[in-house]
Amino acid sequence: MSLQLNPRAIALEQPGIRQFSNQLVNFPNAVNLTIGQPDFPTPQAVKDAGIHAIQNDLTGYSHNAGLIELREAVNNFFTDKYGFSYNPTKEIVITNGASEAIDTVFRTILEEGDEVILPAPIYSGYEPVIKFCGAKIVYLDTTNTGLQPSADELEKLITDKTKAILFNNPSNPTGMVIEKQVMDQLVEMLKDKEVYIVSDEIYSENTFLGEHVSFASYPELRDKLFYIHGVSKSHSMTGWRIGFILGPEKIMEHVLKVHLYNSICASLPSQYGALEALTNSKDIPSAMNIEYVTRRDYVYDRLLKMGLPVIKPNGAFYIFPSIEGLGMKSFDFATKLLHEGGVAVVPGSTFTPYGEGYIRISYAYSMAVLEEGLNRLERFIEKIQSQ
Repeated sequence: MSLQLNPRAIALEQPGIRQFSNQLVNFPNAVNLTIGQPDFPTPQAVKDAGIHAIQNDLTGYSHNAGLIELREAVNNFFTDKYGFSYNPTKEIVITNGASEAIDTVFRTILEEGDEVILPAPIYSGYEPVIKFCGAKIVYLDTTNTGLQPSADELEKLITDKTKAILFNNPSNPTGMVIEKQVMDQLVEMLKDKEVYIVSDEIYSENTFLGEHVSFASYPELRDKLFYIHGVSKSHSMTGWRIGFILGPEKIMEHVLKVHLYNSICASLPSQYGALEALTNSKDIPSAMNIEYVTRRDYVYDRLLKMGLPVIKPNGAFYIFPSIEGLGMKSFDFATKLLHEGGVAVVPGSTFTPYGEGYIRISYAYSMAVLEEGLNRLERFIEKIQSQ
């Protein structure tokens, strides 16, 4: 058969996160510490809003950009929390999760041969989307700067081919939050650069120390910033698939076209659920964070006692310990840990080559699950060290 497929589609690989989580069907007694979604139920009021929409036949199309009431709620939420504002009618688009938001932005701005800079280690979902657009990835190594993106090192990587720089703050996989002083330095350097800034802040409501600082709060970046967010992590709504893009009007009209030809609009019942989440249920994340901090502190202390170097995270629900001292590649370590130790974690190499020597552990699990998983991890490490 002579028909050919797009070689970029053929080149796509299953994410390392899924490679390990999907193996669990063969290890029914394993403890799964891989998945990045809250273990809390969707708030009841949010579920009720979705149910009400379905029962009242609010199941058709919305405006391509989403319900105007939801776009207004998105703007009000960020204005109240972080002090920045976008025009709900022209500068906000509701998407099918933050993943579609990222895909839509990159397909709008990228051309063949462009370069996109990613601070690394970083979430594995960005790179395939960028490469599918014909662009090239350039990594900013943060492993030598405390997992913080250095403005000086970033500036060295910017060339006339650089189209965009993406930040994920708080970070998946490290759980690190960009410090205010570091962000100020980044903004000062970037404000006069002819590059787009894509800021994925889906974990902003899971910031544990101080107030989250957003790139969108800097007016000097306004004309070239895309702000990506959603309710998946903040309100335990991963399956509802509601994200948002906020950006400058002159560009968002084109973003909207790309979005509508891809998906027309986000699910209407899900939009009504998100409307409830961002209004009457907007304080739900604070209650979740109390539990996340307890879990984080427990996992952090246990890892230190095992002798694994680790930086204490202040956001998201991940921790990223180093296993370099154990003499194994991260993929080999994670594979052996699953097969012999009965624990599933994500190898750091999944998060670019700069994640090699680390593993990602999610603490979005009950304390009982975390305790058992870490007990098994500790026994596995002791076994390795005794050999």
